[in-house]
Amino acid sequence: MAAQDTTNPLDGFGFDASDAEGVLKHCLEGADDGELFLETIASESLSYDDGRLKEASFDAGRGFGLRGVFGETTGYAHSNDTSLAALKRAGETASAARKGKTGIMAPPPPGTNVKLYDDVDVITEPGFEAKAKLLAEIDAYLRAKDPEVVQVGCSIAASRRVVGIIRADGHMAHDVRPLVRLNVAVTVERNGRRESGSAGAGGRAEFSRWLNQESWQDLANEALRIAKVNLEAVDAPAGEWEVVLGAGWPAILLHEAVGHGLEGDFNRKGTSAFAGRMGKQVAAPGVTVIDDGTIPDRRGSISIDDEGTPGGRTVLIEDGILVGFMQDRMNARLMGVEPTGNGRRESYAHAPMPRMTNTIMAAGEHDPKEILESLDDGIYAVNFGGGQVDITSGKFVFRCTEAYRVRGGKIAEPIKGATLIGDGPSALTRISMIGNDFKMDPGVGTCGKAGQGVPVGVGQPTLKIAGITVGGAG
Repeated sequence: MAAQDTTNPLDGFGFDASDAEGVLKHCLEGADDGELFLETIASESLSYDDGRLKEASFDAGRGFGLRGVFGETTGYAHSNDTSLAALKRAGETASAARKGKTGIMAPPPPGTNVKLYDDVDVITEPGFEAKAKLLAEIDAYLRAKDPEVVQVGCSIAASRRVVGIIRADGHMAHDVRPLVRLNVAVTVERNGRRESGSAGAGGRAEFSRWLNQESWQDLANEALRIAKVNLEAVDAPAGEWEVVLGAGWPAILLHEAVGHGLEGDFNRKGTSAFAGRMGKQVAAPGVTVIDDGTIPDRRGSISIDDEGTPGGRTVLIEDGILVGFMQDRMNARLMGVEPTGNGRRESYAHAPMPRMTNTIMAAGEHDPKEILESLDDGIYAVNFGGGQVDITSGKFVFRCTEAYRVRGGKIAEPIKGATLIGDGPSALTRISMIGNDFKMDPGVGTCGKAGQGVPVGVGQPTLKIAGITVGGAG
């Protein structure tokens, strides 16, 4: 199936808006909320490794998910059978959650004309041949650039989603969501020692932004730079250190260690480390954390969320005080607050839940050079790989992919094998300096929760944090 030329979310389905409205009115009688979510998606990926195109795939699909919310109970049914008969069966399944409950249907989300990204078709423009040629060019460029390069891997991923949300009252919203990503990985060898580096970028915009020569060469050069740095790295020291986090992507630590704990469902259920702390000091003065789904073209941005609520900008922590949570419609209703545009789902096969979009920490007043010079003996963490967090305690573990020892305010030797260990709520209170160099990540983040993955963004300035445990090799 070719990528859709239309932006009509009902295109290709065996029912129209009036059919859907009729089914919803019947199955959602007495419900507190509910909707029909429609999705048509085309996606493409190419990977180049060891001097050849190793994998190429194209997938397309279409389906719907029908949800009925009765108090705290949700009935959900989904299908890739796009017939009216399948829709009616799904309606009967979802309505089984009613179990005698009677509610009043919540009003629809407010409408919006805001479009945070263009309806570009990133599958057909550029075409497959041009994408494959670019990956070969990246490979050749890196191998020619440095004789220590022994392996190059690069990949392109693109998707285009057309989504629609229909409610029993006839309210309908739709969105067309492009998403692209380019990744480069390099392995270098010197005197029998091998090290790797990687870099990536992307967002919700046409590919040309990242596929022009200057952009992809910058990515390739950055991956090579990190690999070369790691060739010089020594084993990371273990212990408790003052740590400076770099601007941009290191905010993934903020996302995991703090962001998840500020999602509405965890706080409604009392399982978050931040539960019951609204209005209280939870971070050092000067710390302001925002979830902002309204930044144009960013990977985590959404013109509307997957319930039809316009994307929002939600202040979570303001000058160290907890002031808000991220909410979908159900949790907002149960907590007596307004939805914030954070109801997200991986696909039509999943019910929505509160999820982050672009989670950022606002800039402060310190020059990043000043922050580093204040570090007498510590760790400068520039880049992160994987990490994990326990929502209830806020405890986190993150692996550094680029880090340095700092002595006397000067960047010294690079280190390898460093992991940062701590807990989000405590770390927030130990932030002592906030840089004026706010930066967003390059557009590569994916967040997992309850088995669902969604694209996200992060951003922060340079930060200094005291008392972080560093796991290392010495």
